[in-house]
Amino acid sequence: MQTIILLALVGLGAQLVDGALGMAYGVTSTSLLLAVGLAPATASASVHLAEVGTTLASGISHWRFGNVDWRAVLKIGIPGAIGAFAGATFLSGLATDVAKPYTSLILLGLGIYVLVRFTLKGLPTRRSDRPLSLKFLAPLGLVGGFLDASGGGGWGPVGTPALLASGRLEPRKVIGTIDASEFLVAIAASIGFFFGLSGAGIDATWVIALLAGGVIAAPLAAWLVRLIPARILGSLVGGLIIFTNVRTILTSAEVPTAVTTLSLVAIAVIWAAAVGWSLSEHRKIVGLEKELAATGASEKEPVLTGE
Repeated sequence: MQTIILLALVGLGAQLVDGALGMAYGVTSTSLLLAVGLAPATASASVHLAEVGTTLASGISHWRFGNVDWRAVLKIGIPGAIGAFAGATFLSGLATDVAKPYTSLILLGLGIYVLVRFTLKGLPTRRSDRPLSLKFLAPLGLVGGFLDASGGGGWGPVGTPALLASGRLEPRKVIGTIDASEFLVAIAASIGFFFGLSGAGIDATWVIALLAGGVIAAPLAAWLVRLIPARILGSLVGGLIIFTNVRTILTSAEVPTAVTTLSLVAIAVIWAAAVGWSLSEHRKIVGLEKELAATGASEKEPVLTGE
């Protein structure tokens, strides 16, 4: 029972992060499932089965808050589904001792990207109202879908920064669009794992627990995306992913306990420093915005001459 509650909390927390950042549900959930000893293909399959429900709930929630660009959803979602099916088939064919370090290395790379991206740069500003082209979205979807299924996560870390960097959509619509299109990716990946694994090793109770937590969190996440400091959350999540997967890699490689402990302590220190930096930069930006707003207000006030 404790495991079921923990999984539900993992699903809830991962969906809050995913709905607010447009990434990290799969990366976070798969990292934690690998950490408790689940085989990579089984972990990714369980997460993607849960994502069929969580992405549907998240997509509907984002749509109701006006956060989805439907023109972009199909352009990126259909190629993403093709890539996800291929990735699931690929991972299902790997032996567990090969798949585990492969998956953890992909997740570690994505975690480093998320940590560095949000700690140092935050969110880029919107630069254009031009629609996103199929020529740009199709290859992005294929790569993101393949990594998402074969690595246990990657749709958000690949798609969200690319759409943000394009400057064609405001951040909340980027996040809503990525979350809505991930529904197609989750279905395709689940079908791929069904054929690749024939359902072996997948615990329906675990899937339902992840799903329940994610569905509960989806509406709250869609609302929080307008309020939450994405830079700080990105640093927190990126550090968690790095910490978890470094531990998995070192444990799999049977590295001495003392070396593993020192490595994790060092990562924890860097992680704390990154979060502190993000918090500091966020406060600076908020302070600057307040100063600019105050300056603009004072310029509009009438000049008092004393006459």
